[in-house]
Amino acid sequence: MAVKNLLKQERVDFILQRLEELYPQTPVPLDHKDPYTLLVAVLLSAQCTDERVNQVTPALWQLADNPEAMAQVPVEDIQAAIRPCGLSPQKSKAISKLSQILINEYHSKVPENMAALETLPGVGHKTASVVMSQAFGHPAFPVDTHIHRLAQRWGLTSGKNVTQTEKDLKRLFPREKWNKLHLQIIFYGREFCSARGCDGTVCEICTTCYPSRKNPKKTKKA
Repeated sequence: MAVKNLLKQERVDFILQRLEELYPQTPVPLDHKDPYTLLVAVLLSAQCTDERVNQVTPALWQLADNPEAMAQVPVEDIQAAIRPCGLSPQKSKAISKLSQILINEYHSKVPENMAALETLPGVGHKTASVVMSQAFGHPAFPVDTHIHRLAQRWGLTSGKNVTQTEKDLKRLFPREKWNKLHLQIIFYGREFCSARGCDGTVCEICTTCYPSRKNPKKTKKA
């Protein structure tokens, strides 16, 4: 008798249960002490691993770990500190400018507001979503290329981009699960369902959701 693939709601239920079993605790992978240091760390993590960011930020925090101090640091010094992260010219300018904006417009505080965050230099929707969820506890579902890839492998979206994938995931999963779930999916992707380590036919979640899948699942690039 042929083995049937799980229906969408069955996949959602299994994914929630299995990720909770595997990752009951979801510490934020980026080292930080407050919303400002988290904002800067997430900005640095664009096209860079969290591990590398955590290696770089101690030297940056020695230079400055708050908007007032950072605004006084020459952009060249910020760039030198963050160079291993890549894209250091753009990122250093963004860190300097956003620090000045926080001082001038937000009393040196990171705004607890998605629209305001997205206006800051170097801060896109995903970065703003991470800050809203992990610094302030507001429900958000930051979707990066890794979550986009897994959501396609697990049949949770047919989205051609991260914007559509975010909408689909928000529709499928309970709002109160979003903040934790986004980290659980990232942890699972790194450990079991990486870009090269799984093609949709290898890891436990892929094979449980799609036991009859024979061919690799091609994912649409974000």
